[in-house]
Amino acid sequence: MGSRLKAIALALLATTAAVGAARAQASYPCANDLPNPYRLETNWAQMPRGWNPINAITVDEKNNFWGVDRCETDDCKGVFEIGPDGKTLKNFGAGLFIEPHQAAVDHEGDLWVADASPKDGKGLQVTKLSPDGRVLLKLGKPGVGQGSNALDSFDSPTGIAIASNGDVFVAQGHGEKENFSRIMKFTKDGKFIRTFGTYGTGDGQIRSPHAIAIDSQDRLYVADRSNSRIDVFDKDGKFLAAWKQFGRPSGIAVRDDMLYVIDSQSSDNQGAANYNPGCKRGIRAGSVKDGKVMYYLPPPPPADPKWQPAIGVAVDRQGNIFAASDDQHNVVKWVKN
Repeated sequence: MGSRLKAIALALLATTAAVGAARAQASYPCANDLPNPYRLETNWAQMPRGWNPINAITVDEKNNFWGVDRCETDDCKGVFEIGPDGKTLKNFGAGLFIEPHQAAVDHEGDLWVADASPKDGKGLQVTKLSPDGRVLLKLGKPGVGQGSNALDSFDSPTGIAIASNGDVFVAQGHGEKENFSRIMKFTKDGKFIRTFGTYGTGDGQIRSPHAIAIDSQDRLYVADRSNSRIDVFDKDGKFLAAWKQFGRPSGIAVRDDMLYVIDSQSSDNQGAANYNPGCKRGIRAGSVKDGKVMYYLPPPPPADPKWQPAIGVAVDRQGNIFAASDDQHNVVKWVKN
């Protein structure tokens, strides 16, 4: 190839890369009126008891569902593993957690749980469990960390995600009051690597992240709820984008480079803490490549209008969506048509 042709080819590649980067960083108005190719499947799980308040849910590489609810008695076993046929495979975890906020299963099949609240010297930790319920590792100090920016404790850990190499990302900071919102990164053995993101509204800043997820390229997606956006970072903490089109995110999941986001709070009530005009509550799904929202699933009406919609989300290999509600004490399943 001649030098002139090489120059043209390089220019085209540079233009394509620039366009791709621009598209990846684009933010759009909130997407509402979109197709809903899903239907609700009732009574999908066969369990020894009903759900307690829940938002910590995930699906492992075997396509088994995991849910960790907020037990209301000391003898309650809060961890459930449920097979694709809806049968309960395991139930364990009595006395382990105060407010399990998000869960993730790593590539070795171990379950990680972020526990967001303290009580009686427990909570405010990230716990790694074997598939049979053995505690393998704990990060943070039990019951200690709220209001602190120390690197050996958590100010309300809300989110957990596992990178392809086993590195662990933890989101912290909960509620509408100013806190130490940030992302902390550890090795799979619990050694601290770095922290990134600070409390605020600017690019690369976060206000009360409510959940996190990671894609096939190890890009991190943060449900930056108090900023009513999704923040995107690379694996080293470099800020890449902020997307408003998914609404005010409470729950977030990635499957096959599709991003699934639950908006449980958006309100047109000006002056309210959850003011996010023009956004309907519900689930939105779109591509991680350009942030384009493709589907919108309206939430089923709750039994009590005071209850908010589901806040936790997980997706299985077939693209079926699980939505967990703390107010409604349930997990519903959306099945693709």
